[in-house]
Amino acid sequence: MSQNSNVEHPTHYNNKRGIECIDAMIAAFGKSEAVTFCKINAFKYLWRAENKGKYKEDMEKAAWYINKANELLAVEVSNID
Repeated sequence: MSQNSNVEHPTHYNNKRGIECIDAMIAAFGKSEAVTFCKINAFKYLWRAENKGKYKEDMEKAAWYINKANELLAVEVSNID
């Protein structure tokens, strides 16, 4: 995956204190809801990838959200052990 700033932690997703939106979402709604958001957002990027003119970037964004969902699920599973 590229280190494209539009894919990997874009600055416009941070508030003035430097807190990234996904981290605030996890804190506010919990990991389970954040995983659902990530899966839905990945779906959105896959759905529109061929229509927006930024196919590669949208596929990378979808992959980022899928990876984030897997990361959050891995934390939940490791806490069960």
